[in-house]
Amino acid sequence: MTNISVVGAGTMGNGIAHVFAQAGFKVNIVDISLAQLDRAVANISKNFDRQIAKGISTEEQKKKALANISTHSNMSEGVKNAELVIEAATENIDLKLQIFEQLDSLSPKDAILATNTSSISITKIAAVTRTASRVIGMHFMNPVPVMKLVEIINGYATSKDVTDKIVEISQQLGKIPCVVNDYPGFIANRILMPMINEAIYSLYEGVAGVEQIDTVMKLGMAHPMGPLQLADFIGLDVCHSILGVLHDGFGNPKYAPCPLLVNMVTAGKLGVKSGEGFYEYAPGSKDLRVSRRFL
Repeated sequence: MTNISVVGAGTMGNGIAHVFAQAGFKVNIVDISLAQLDRAVANISKNFDRQIAKGISTEEQKKKALANISTHSNMSEGVKNAELVIEAATENIDLKLQIFEQLDSLSPKDAILATNTSSISITKIAAVTRTASRVIGMHFMNPVPVMKLVEIINGYATSKDVTDKIVEISQQLGKIPCVVNDYPGFIANRILMPMINEAIYSLYEGVAGVEQIDTVMKLGMAHPMGPLQLADFIGLDVCHSILGVLHDGFGNPKYAPCPLLVNMVTAGKLGVKSGEGFYEYAPGSKDLRVSRRFL
């Protein structure tokens, strides 16, 4: 397998393209926005510069990797020769279903169709294609060039051959694959999101402040980042969406998003992406300051 297409040029899409191009694969990045495609290539170049500064990559490796990347705003052109297509669009079920309907008709009939979804049912996505056996979840962690885990999710009809190939290709990228089955939230978010939600409830109910909650989890549980800071990093809207998937999928009230989280998302306080969540994020600043709302 040498030809990869990545659909979606956002943070996850350009990270996925980065690691495949670095490993020697030919990568087509597909997005309807030309500006987003330009930003994706620029971000990949910047991330290589960070790797070079840390001594984990070289200028020659960067040059070769960037030469492996092509960009396309036309879906048909971008996936016509793909052996593996990885969808990395926004975590929106209607959008993903629309994309997979297109991929089913535009990609080669033997291409593997993977989704980077963090919570949406692989089986539901596969149902809009004519060959559900070739659809699989390939959930990379953010930031993709740094994080080792790839959560591989089998849909109800995913073939063993497809799973084996995705495990193998993940290992070629230097990642550690972990195969799970298709139930709401899979494993990563089924465990992570209730923890984040409980941290938000602890703040909402006045048990402790933002810094205290994050400090307890970092120093007491050896987490590299506290749950509230992590929620800001993921995006509070994304956390809200995933909790919605868990709540709808299991019908269990323990997965209902905390009212504070709902209010923050409604107010547009989404974390790093909006400049404010549980913490405030000033452009160019590395200082972590608790949002004035929670002082």
